[in-house]
Amino acid sequence: MQKQVKEKPQSPAKPKEESKIDFAFDKSNYIILLVGLVFILLGFILMTGGGSDDPNVFNEDMFNFRRITLAPILILIGYGIEIYAIMKKPADKTS
Repeated sequence: MQKQVKEKPQSPAKPKEESKIDFAFDKSNYIILLVGLVFILLGFILMTGGGSDDPNVFNEDMFNFRRITLAPILILIGYGIEIYAIMKKPADKTS
């Protein structure tokens, strides 16, 4: 007496290809993202300080060029770099 072996139903033939995960970003995108993040952090760091310990004494350092002009420009440049890094199409790697 022979045992009957049930065969598993075969799925449609799929070509055996290496399963490679395609990421949305390339290495260059991540580097550009980090550069933008550095600009943003530097802008916020330059914006800090300038306060007065005594509320009755006015500190003129709060309205200097670094805090009013330079820091916001660096932050805006950082956001622009971030947008560029997100929108940049990764290079095709066909080989």
